[in-house]
Amino acid sequence: MRGQRRRGFTIIELMIVLAILGVVGSAIALTLIRQQRFYRGATELLYAREGVRDAMEILSTDIRGMSTADTATMLADSAIELFANIGSSVICQIAGLEIGLPRAVSPRGNTLSAFLTQPDTGDLALFFRDSMEAGSQWERHRIAGFSSRSLAAACPASSGYAQADAVSATGFLINLSTPLSSHVGRGAPVRFVRHGRYSLYRAGDGDWYLGYRRCNAIGPSVCGAIQPLSGPYKAYSGNAGLTGLLFEYFDVLGARLGAGSSSLARIDISARSASHQRLMVEDHTWVPSDSATVSVAVRNRRP
Repeated sequence: MRGQRRRGFTIIELMIVLAILGVVGSAIALTLIRQQRFYRGATELLYAREGVRDAMEILSTDIRGMSTADTATMLADSAIELFANIGSSVICQIAGLEIGLPRAVSPRGNTLSAFLTQPDTGDLALFFRDSMEAGSQWERHRIAGFSSRSLAAACPASSGYAQADAVSATGFLINLSTPLSSHVGRGAPVRFVRHGRYSLYRAGDGDWYLGYRRCNAIGPSVCGAIQPLSGPYKAYSGNAGLTGLLFEYFDVLGARLGAGSSSLARIDISARSASHQRLMVEDHTWVPSDSATVSVAVRNRRP
């Protein structure tokens, strides 16, 4: 019939539509790729910063509370060995080599026993003694055993550190390898310390990490297998401005110290993280990284 026309698109119209769709699709794909690069870069940067913060928090806590009198050793510019505090308490009763400790909270609401982790036979117990003859100092003893006991057995009500009706409460019992001196008595403070080494090391994947080794408490230093704590960091370098982890030691006057000095008063820690991924942003290749430096005063330093 006259006047009827075929409906549809011509080839030219289809080609124009496909070309427009191709341009729009390419623009969307390019935007998505850039967004993925941005988020991946932001994630890597946050991860690098998190590693630096973790290192600073861990090292600052242990260094601030360590005691140079407990044979803290400055090993090198990228490693330190120290006795870190893992708990504290007071003596409730003494029965030969067995020392009773009160529960965590006293009847008056005071904290008497607190532990970051439970001490064991690889740790030391330091008991404070204050005498006219020997003076004030911490007496060191190797722990032969540490366990939880009923409060009635570890810290009876007659000691004054527990309530008579606290029958279901739990105290603690230490077994020592050597007896306490006569200058240490009931109510004396007790500190628990663990010997360990922090160091920058290279792992099997080729990256550098902050690692921790637990060491023996007495005798020549012997440390166990290393455990990664945070990282990765930049590789070790003899250049202080480039190395991934740096320890610098100072005395009370701010003078720099060498390894093994007993007049340690402050440690400066510098950490420089580095991601193991290279990112392309705006046609530039970069490696997400971060750095931080903190000065930590040693609280229990020698005079």
